[in-house]
Amino acid sequence: MKSAPAVEDATGPAGAVVSDVLPPLSLYVHFPWCVSKCPYCDFNSHALRDALPEARYVEALLADLATQAPRVRGREIGSVFLGGGTPSLFSPDALAGLMRQLRTLLSFAPDVEVTLEANPATVERGRFAEYAAAGINRVSLGAQSFDGETLRVLGRIHKPQDVFRAAEELHAAGVSNFNLDLMFALPQQSVAGALADVVTALSLQPAHLSHYHLTLEPGTLFAAQPPPLPDDDLAWDMQAACHALLAARDFAQYEVSAFALPGRQCRHNLNYWRFGDYLGLGAGAHGKLTRLAGEAERAAGSPALVIERSVHLREPRRYFASAANGPEWRRVPAADLPFEFAMNQLRVNEAFDEATFSERTGLRPGHIAAPLADLQTRGLLERGDPLVGGVWHVTGRGRQLLNEVVQRFLG
Repeated sequence: MKSAPAVEDATGPAGAVVSDVLPPLSLYVHFPWCVSKCPYCDFNSHALRDALPEARYVEALLADLATQAPRVRGREIGSVFLGGGTPSLFSPDALAGLMRQLRTLLSFAPDVEVTLEANPATVERGRFAEYAAAGINRVSLGAQSFDGETLRVLGRIHKPQDVFRAAEELHAAGVSNFNLDLMFALPQQSVAGALADVVTALSLQPAHLSHYHLTLEPGTLFAAQPPPLPDDDLAWDMQAACHALLAARDFAQYEVSAFALPGRQCRHNLNYWRFGDYLGLGAGAHGKLTRLAGEAERAAGSPALVIERSVHLREPRRYFASAANGPEWRRVPAADLPFEFAMNQLRVNEAFDEATFSERTGLRPGHIAAPLADLQTRGLLERGDPLVGGVWHVTGRGRQLLNEVVQRFLG
């Protein structure tokens, strides 16, 4: 992360600051189709009923980008994430063509990180080598568990052996930078079962592991018909045991649910959590962009930075009809920025300071002085020595009460 630039006071009642750089920029591309809908999933995914409209969707993505590219002219893309849904339903040729066009319309960093989410059951033999040739240099495999019966209950279409084969092919293709998604607190799961999943995952030599607690999200089948799940105490025991095992294997926890070998943190997700910018393409995709406020906006009391969020229509057919018009944009009110900053930045196991807040939001540090002081008094945040550039850390207790810590920044 770049160090915070020098800032200077701005005139106007908002008490804003001027930043001479904008945040790092990423690109997210959403692919909304899956073979079937998992009963726990609340992402924008749709079961594929007919033939995959591959060429038409790539065309729509490029039309969508054409409307947004002028907003980021002159800025460099540091990471790309092809997410879903199941992007690996798309052929290597389709993704290669998309990547060529993206590079034409956008400026990619020389070392750009390009991640593809993949379902192990949808990747045919040899495809990972072709994806790598298309410019994909990182893969995230949705393993979830290595217990066959658990996968059936979760509605997954793959078998444990599909993950083993996929990992073997990733290594053969030279894509050693890959992630495995695992969940814990699964139906009928024990501590031993959760640990067995982590042990098996590590045997496949991933560079990164995402370890999520299964939650019952509103609107999902599991929320309407809950399966028998471990209680909170048992789930906590699973989490503690698995995290200890990962630490012993040199996987550092750098975010609430993310573990990585040294130097293998997901750069794309880190940009989200550090309140960076990102373009969003595709059905249901979201984006966030920062720009310098104009003179008229500043005179009207605007902060020096204007942050806007975009959202696309979720249903694929409606996206096809609207892609050429681009997403809907809305400005984030300055009063919401402290909460939005905290909601992202505090997920990461790293320190932050008031200068970072100002750099990302365009607001003076005073806007978060009260919640910082209150959380410090309650032992949820602690601060290093301000005389030597002291920075803020979430305490161990604060990590356990992270939602409460973040909510203190509301209003």
